Amino acid sequence: MQIHRSAHARSFTVLPNGLLQDRRLSFTARGLLADLLSRPNGWREDGRQMADTSTQGRGAVRRALKELKDAGYYRVDTVRLPNGTVRSEAHVFDTPQLTSAAPVVPRPAAGERGTGRTVVPSVKNPAEEPTLPDEQTRKAVATLFRAIRPEPRLRLGEAEARQLAPLVTHWLERGCSEAELAHALLPGLPQPMHSPAAILRDRLQRKLPPERSAPPPASYAECGRCHDPVPRPGICRSCAGLGTRTPAVGTGAAATPSGAARARAALRGRGPLVTA
Repeated sequence: MQIHRSAHARSFTVLPNGLLQDRRLSFTARGLLADLLSRPNGWREDGRQMADTSTQGRGAVRRALKELKDAGYYRVDTVRLPNGTVRSEAHVFDTPQLTSAAPVVPRPAAGERGTGRTVVPSVKNPAEEPTLPDEQTRKAVATLFRAIRPEPRLRLGEAEARQLAPLVTHWLERGCSEAELAHALLPGLPQPMHSPAAILRDRLQRKLPPERSAPPPASYAECGRCHDPVPRPGICRSCAGLGTRTPAVGTGAAATPSGAARARAALRGRGPLVTA
């Protein structure tokens, strides 16, 4: 098979091979996903409009969207706007997201007999003040924001950063610095970028460094009092009162000439540097 590619300067989309070659998805689902990712952020189009503007029927588009939703590429959230209006908001990702239950507005229940009132379901307001994170999460969020600050395209919300905080914590626990984190997250970003949070999550998972091994133990021990070398941890014989320390004084002058001679002989290839 011969592959022919053209160099484009505008009006093109960069997609990961893992998405285009995801064999869990049908060709219809992959084509629909590529079409959605080529749209600008804020594009509004439901499944019926997609089917009406293509050769695919509504049933085929509906099944393709279900495939994308089950695989983590497509999600629909129901949110309440500040003016009280409830609307659906679709999210499309170029990297599969972890499956999580999307917030759904429950169907209003029937009113109690004789009251004439209807039970109004409660809808979570995204603008509500979230629970304050712990110190470890705050540290991870602050480190992540400092690491991605040089790249203006990586704009995250506070909630998105908190979702990535456990992954950043794993990096910090393995001794990685803020500079190492930035070096792993910033180079080679795709253009255009549809989901900064998904890209960061993918890189934090794939590029997590291995755990660093503990430093090897010291090959010698020191006396706990005088710090002289000893064969095993503890104190030396002199500090234990089992003997006296007799330092060798004045022997250096006698040993220097012979040592220098052996060094010169070894450098000239005449003999060994160390004698038994």
